Amino acid sequence: MRKRKKRSSINIALVLPTHNRLEYTKKAVSRLLEDPDEDFDLYLWDNASTDETPEFLKEEVKDARVKEVILRKKNEGQTGAMNYVWAKTKAELVGKVDNDCLVTPGWTRILAEAHQDIEKLGAVACWHYRICDFDEQGAKKAGKIQRFAKHYILRHPWVCGSGFLMKRETFLRYGPWEAGPDVGTTDYFIRMALGGEINGWYYPFVLQEHMDDPMSEHSMVKDDDGVKKLFDVTYTLRTKRIYNIRMRWQRRKEVLRNLNYGPWQAEYYVGWRAVLRNGMGRIRRLFFS
Repeated sequence: MRKRKKRSSINIALVLPTHNRLEYTKKAVSRLLEDPDEDFDLYLWDNASTDETPEFLKEEVKDARVKEVILRKKNEGQTGAMNYVWAKTKAELVGKVDNDCLVTPGWTRILAEAHQDIEKLGAVACWHYRICDFDEQGAKKAGKIQRFAKHYILRHPWVCGSGFLMKRETFLRYGPWEAGPDVGTTDYFIRMALGGEINGWYYPFVLQEHMDDPMSEHSMVKDDDGVKKLFDVTYTLRTKRIYNIRMRWQRRKEVLRNLNYGPWQAEYYVGWRAVLRNGMGRIRRLFFS
């Protein structure tokens, strides 16, 4: 039997929330546990799935790093899962991996080292798009690739809600997340950035594959039928009111435009600046999309 390496000097607690989509969950959990030397405490949280996800989590996931399998009777959302686990754990770093993301083995070690070296590092994440989706020169021109100690961060007020780590003390300082199945992470991250935390993607990128991205070979959202079938159980489709595949591709394009070229300063996304940016975005979609 292969010996496990000694635990790293920093403790990590991860939560992986699920809600149906068992096909995704099996792949996500398998990838997350692929590297036996990657140390973390894993909490598997199911938000009232109606397929066979609860049975899979309880009966088929066998790994010493799984600390608890929590089966809820109602959908409390990703934020409900984070509030429960992050308040319970004593780990120095906390994070979340969604059940539709395939992380790169070893990702926690890279992000944990950055947290050790950067005191004000807030939420730092794995990149969830393709490398070809990133405009390095455009991001540099916008001043978004910044150096802290020996690390580089593609800085942005918020990051994706999967494959990220943040300090538990930061969570305690900013308080619990608003809970609910339709509550996202963006507003909380912006509040952190306004408070002086450094959010962004580790650079050069540590990759994760977002299986819900139409570009993914694993995606079940490839056409209008896929959008319709998964609308109720997929956060982005439901909360962004994406009703067909054309709208899904448009959403992808808009997000990447913002990540590549949008300001990294959080104040541009609140107040009158946010109103102005949203108005310009609507004009751009109307005339240039």
